[in-house]
Amino acid sequence: MKLSDAIDKRLKYFMKLNNIHSWWGLYKVTGVPKSTINSNFSSKETKAPSLVILTQVCNGLNTNLQDFFNDEMFRDIDDDL
Repeated sequence: MKLSDAIDKRLKYFMKLNNIHSWWGLYKVTGVPKSTINSNFSSKETKAPSLVILTQVCNGLNTNLQDFFNDEMFRDIDDDL
């Protein structure tokens, strides 16, 4: 699995936990600009987001990077950086 795919799956998991159903909802709870969310998360053509952006998103989703990456899918990823 590619890193960007694993991040996408994990992001959607945390969005569901926080009852967020859209990229607009993610923007509202994180304060990350809509254009940044669109370019980093809403397209299959994007690569993995920067840790700065992901940290901001995690903060808005009431989690942290350690918990975000604490999943089996991150143990065997393909390099897509």
